[in-house]
Amino acid sequence: MKLILTAAVENLGAAGEIVEVKDGYGRNYLLPRGLAIVATRGAEKQIEGIKRAQEAREIRDLDHAREVRNQLEQLTDVKVEVKTSESGKLFGSVQAEDIVNAVSKAGGPKLDKRIVVLPKGLVKKTGNYQVELKLHADVIGKVNFSVVAA
Repeated sequence: MKLILTAAVENLGAAGEIVEVKDGYGRNYLLPRGLAIVATRGAEKQIEGIKRAQEAREIRDLDHAREVRNQLEQLTDVKVEVKTSESGKLFGSVQAEDIVNAVSKAGGPKLDKRIVVLPKGLVKKTGNYQVELKLHADVIGKVNFSVVAA
């Protein structure tokens, strides 16, 4: 079965690659989980869009990672809005995607949510927090953000 990966799959390939897999693996695992789509001409056009979006968020090299880290350090007004109780306790939880979206809203660079290192149980109330972003093997950026009631 010929499939186009929509997300990176370990030991198989990266998003946007066309792969040949056994029918059962594709039908029972990759397709139901949204990790791949059937390879057609229309799907190949869709892949170009996926690749362009990935390139916009990708850290290219060490110098680019340092540049992004400097941009992140200059951000001051990063706010994550969540639903809270009257005492300030969160109803849900703050996810890596929420932090990435808040950085973009504050005028920062577009980032991939997978670079956010969010320790489990870090954000449980409203307030100010700091999270690390693994931009490159040698470069770790830090973002200060505040969690506020929506």
